[in-house]
Amino acid sequence: MRNQGIGSWPARRDRRSPRRTALLHEGRAVDYAELHDRCARLAHVLRGAGVERGDRVAYLGPNRPAYLETLFAAGLLGAVFVPLNTRLAVPELLHQLADSGSAVLVHAGQPAARVTELAEGRPRHPPRRGRRAGAPYEELLAAASAEPLDEEVGHEDVCLIMYTSGTTGRSKGAVLTHGNIVWNSLNVLVDTDLAGDEVTLVSAPLFHTAALNMSCLPTLLKGGTVLLESSFDPDRTLRLIERHRVTRMFGVPTMYDAMAAAPGWTEADLTSLRTLLCGGAPVPGRTAAAYLDRGLAFVQGYGMTETAPGALILDRADSLSRAGSAGVPHFFTDVRVLLPSGEEAAPGEKGEVVVSGPNVTPGYWNLPEATAAAFRDGGRFRSGDVATVDEDGYVRLVDRLKDMIISGGENIYPAEVEDALLGHPDVAEAAVIGVPDARWGEVGRAVVVTRAGATVTEGQLIAHLEGRLARYKIPRSVVLAPELPRNAAGKLLKAPLRALYGT
Repeated sequence: MRNQGIGSWPARRDRRSPRRTALLHEGRAVDYAELHDRCARLAHVLRGAGVERGDRVAYLGPNRPAYLETLFAAGLLGAVFVPLNTRLAVPELLHQLADSGSAVLVHAGQPAARVTELAEGRPRHPPRRGRRAGAPYEELLAAASAEPLDEEVGHEDVCLIMYTSGTTGRSKGAVLTHGNIVWNSLNVLVDTDLAGDEVTLVSAPLFHTAALNMSCLPTLLKGGTVLLESSFDPDRTLRLIERHRVTRMFGVPTMYDAMAAAPGWTEADLTSLRTLLCGGAPVPGRTAAAYLDRGLAFVQGYGMTETAPGALILDRADSLSRAGSAGVPHFFTDVRVLLPSGEEAAPGEKGEVVVSGPNVTPGYWNLPEATAAAFRDGGRFRSGDVATVDEDGYVRLVDRLKDMIISGGENIYPAEVEDALLGHPDVAEAAVIGVPDARWGEVGRAVVVTRAGATVTEGQLIAHLEGRLARYKIPRSVVLAPELPRNAAGKLLKAPLRALYGT
């Protein structure tokens, strides 16, 4: 094959294991032969609509086979896939469609009024040869040619543009090449012992890179089965694990907490599970303990959209002895912790995490200045995260540089304070932000969500931190809130939190 990109994966799997089940969705099974056929048909539909090499093809919708079919079909043409976050407002989606210059939007499960707003608000591109698709998805596929396509696509070609969450300012489009995704998938295969008979549950949204690139695509590369769920529900997740003998899943800590708190947790049969991937936020000790008590262990990871996303990984064998650590670099990836001077941080010394390797983005879409600012000398990507590294090379994340609170000249890292707050039995969620203070410049404020039925007070929470943290780290105030703002992947959003509680 001339196509060396991920668009060729369904065809390559078809010739090796055509009758293996590739996808399960809402009771329907799709084997690799059918997946190849559907992707080829969709590629012909896109070509008929005028899509050419390098054009951008956007997808808006929940986790469905159409998401992956659009990704692979774009890859067959050498086009660029643009997954859109279903939780965004129409103006935010219009910005991403315009910024990426997407020629086609494939959508599923969206209200008609929303689709109309997007259609009317999209910029008009110069007319091209080709026809407007505009018909129901399945009708288009049924009428399309199934003739195989084999365009020349290399690892250096752009595969997708994935927009960052945009917690400060407008979101940026992180460019990921086919090579970035291939090498990230190889890291997953090497470092997590992914097998060909995996049944991988994907309920975290595919428009975030961890669900797509750490969970879904490596499973398809290896020839396993992906069980696609349009959304996450803890009770349903426990039932799906039992029914389909799920071996592997990815989730953020809040998802795992919800499962452990579900009514069916105690009786659930989890014996089929081999690998629990967890990322997106530091894993609290109590979260890990709930699964360790069931004989299960986490493979904890750290990364970001710009690294496709794997950077660090903590093997399941270390999940107890190295609890709290983000692990060591993936096999084909290099991670360093650097001081502002560019020197390597000594063991225990705080510095910025920088990442290099074949999985690291070449930059941001149409943003040369932001791209230049994101890299240090030698092409190392600046994460913006603060960490320490121990004598054995294990990296422990401390916090985000931009979230650090400077109070009276002392650095306070919110994640450390949040972890201490989560040690209180009545605390369900906690976040710490800096607020202005006439004497100290800024001080910490904790925003806490309590467990159902709890009656804990501000004074009791502050007393809980006495003796656990240095006095300057203890928040000067506590706000009890009904919930914390999070994105679709469960990541805490500090910008709206500051807007709500920062004054």
